[in-house]
Amino acid sequence: MQINLSELFVCEGKVMQYEIPIEMDEFVTASGNYPLTEKKPLQLTITHSKNRNVKICGNLDLHMTIPCDRCLEPVDNHLQLTFEREVDANATEEERIEALDEQPYMNGYNLDVDLLVYGELVVNMPMKVLCRDDCKGICNRCGANLNYETCACDVTELDPRMSVIRDIFNQSDVVSSHSSKSDKGKQKKKKK
Repeated sequence: MQINLSELFVCEGKVMQYEIPIEMDEFVTASGNYPLTEKKPLQLTITHSKNRNVKICGNLDLHMTIPCDRCLEPVDNHLQLTFEREVDANATEEERIEALDEQPYMNGYNLDVDLLVYGELVVNMPMKVLCRDDCKGICNRCGANLNYETCACDVTELDPRMSVIRDIFNQSDVVSSHSSKSDKGKQKKKKK
């Protein structure tokens, strides 16, 4: 959604307030698509401070469904974001990209609300999402969700560098089992 801010630049110090519905239905990133389940309207206060500098203050309140990092079950995340941005409306698009290190959400007198919201969600995306603190995750062999079921997979993790020692122990077990069988055979012959 675009907001035309030409009326804001009529005089310095002018303040405009907006309540804008979020049009985005899902947050799309390289790591996945995350549905936005509940969205309250974005509250924006935009101030023309001086020399075509714009101060944008906003409050964003929404729920995003993100999979658990351990078991991949969907988790509802409540995000309440308060942000403040300053933009020089005199700057060119290239200068804004360099200054903000992001895609410019202002182009001339127009404010792209979707780009502004997207940028805030990128910055405030939770680093780790868990369905619960004691989530056991999924079995890395069969894929069973260990929160709900147990699996019969062998979970012994052996260090490949220790395989030589494991082979020695396996050989000694074989040798000892053969020697104990032959000892029992010798004892039977002696009894006769």
